[in-house]
Amino acid sequence: MVVVSGRAHQTGAARLAARAGLRIGAGVVRILCPPDAAPVIAPAIEAVMLTPFGSADALGREVETADAVVIGPAAGLDDATVLNLQAVALSGAVLVIDADALTMFKDRSAELFALLDRDDVLTPHEGEFERLFPGLLAQGRDTAALEAARRAQAVVVLKGAETIIASPDGRIRKNPNGSPWLATAGSGDVLAGMIGGLIAQRMSSFDAASAAVWLHSETAAVFGPGLISEDLPETLPKVLRALWIQNLPQ
Repeated sequence: MVVVSGRAHQTGAARLAARAGLRIGAGVVRILCPPDAAPVIAPAIEAVMLTPFGSADALGREVETADAVVIGPAAGLDDATVLNLQAVALSGAVLVIDADALTMFKDRSAELFALLDRDDVLTPHEGEFERLFPGLLAQGRDTAALEAARRAQAVVVLKGAETIIASPDGRIRKNPNGSPWLATAGSGDVLAGMIGGLIAQRMSSFDAASAAVWLHSETAAVFGPGLISEDLPETLPKVLRALWIQNLPQ
């Protein structure tokens, strides 16, 4: 699994996503970053690998063998993010697209959709959703999510108190265990990393998104009040262990 970082002052989101991918079971996680970000990221990671890239073309070459690429968390609201997304879209890796990489396509959503295939995942909150699909939420969240997945021809995770996961083939799931503790900066970056980490283990994108959303909320509930986004990857093993024990042969 690969996470694309923003510049030196925008590295926290990528580190959160990478840590989450590692904790959920991706065997190897690598952050790709602009050169100025490498000295910031390197002292803050251990098991996560780090590779700088100097251009969108170089980024494209670095992700050629990746299973999943998370791009968008604090990527930067500039044309570099668009060029980077275009480059990774050519790799064949499954894309998990979040945050800045969604916002950059406001009023130009057709350009984004042209880059996608049915395995890719968009993870907008309602504000980002409205930028890509203006007016669609007026039809209700379920209908909006399904129509968005049809238009984008990708999996759509419409985040909220009851997160909805919609597939372009018409499947839809609602997450029943939303947690108020997730209303904290960076929690969405962790979710993107969790989705990417499950996809990197060959789980289908729709199932990976569904499982990650549930685990994300369950982890928040296990930690409880005072949660910050950094706590999510560190609490996740408790949730995974509990599920593992429940499913051991009796």
